[in-house]
Amino acid sequence: MGQKVSTTSFHKVGEDEPHFSRRKAILAKHPEIKELYGPDIRLAYSIVALVVAQLGLAVLSQRIESHASWLLLCWSIGGTLTHWLSLGNHELSHNLGFKTTLYNELLGMVANCAQGIPSAITFKKYHLEHHYSQGVESIDVDIPTTWEGEVFDTRLKKVLWVILQPAFYALRPLVVAPKPVCFKTVANTASTLAFDAAFAYCFGVRALLFNVLGTLLGMGIHPVAGHFISEHYTFVEGQETYSYYGWLNLVTFNVGYHNEHHDFPRIPGFRLPEVRRIAPEFYEDLHSYDSWSGVIYDYVFRIDIGPYSRVKRPNRKSAGGKKAA
Repeated sequence: MGQKVSTTSFHKVGEDEPHFSRRKAILAKHPEIKELYGPDIRLAYSIVALVVAQLGLAVLSQRIESHASWLLLCWSIGGTLTHWLSLGNHELSHNLGFKTTLYNELLGMVANCAQGIPSAITFKKYHLEHHYSQGVESIDVDIPTTWEGEVFDTRLKKVLWVILQPAFYALRPLVVAPKPVCFKTVANTASTLAFDAAFAYCFGVRALLFNVLGTLLGMGIHPVAGHFISEHYTFVEGQETYSYYGWLNLVTFNVGYHNEHHDFPRIPGFRLPEVRRIAPEFYEDLHSYDSWSGVIYDYVFRIDIGPYSRVKRPNRKSAGGKKAA
């Protein structure tokens, strides 16, 4: 477990990300894909149902006396539901719930109430840049810092890195690309904390802890959290985005269809399988996964994979990023 990772620097490239050009090629051959663009109201209904389910489960969990059983429920079901909500917020950041931006943002704040942690508005700011400037240094905060690459360089340390993913996703943007606090961020934080206080007052601190801990555990060593690693870590030389076609797409708004998502971020997750069905020739030759748990296992135990296993592009501010369609 103490052997050091052999990858000691990022994969630095000069060419543009692959999705802009592939999108153009796909649309030239299959223009009907544009019919898949636009919001899907099923997303809004699903998020509301997930919020009710998570809050209800948090209240019912109070009846469990065994701390071990409570923690297992929190990790397994709570972690899945809260992570599902996080990926609902991912969809909302692309305005895929409603046509009106504000409605998507408000629903994102509602989702945060069941997670116990405010994140919707801040996530949206940084996630859109991940699309416009994929892999660009000091802009795409999805890329680990050099510090992470230097410190988490053994199998045991990589396990710790996976567990600490919630902390890195929260703190990395503040270090790499801090942004001024806006009114919407304040409103998001205030509404979530106010709901947390009311929820704890009505149902007990343990119920609130179920939401918060479920969110944190669901982002660490948890099957659905495997997508954090599977999406862009270079397990195969020359490929920087990967799709996952396993059954956990059913509880993640098809976030596993990640090449398809980056090619067409205006298509909601419910319709992403249609992209692959219509244009299979563009995806069949790309490496993909069928197990997120397997991805986490390989990340930890493969000595050639670590935080440095990402494609990084130079930050050419004058050139600008290509906007996602």
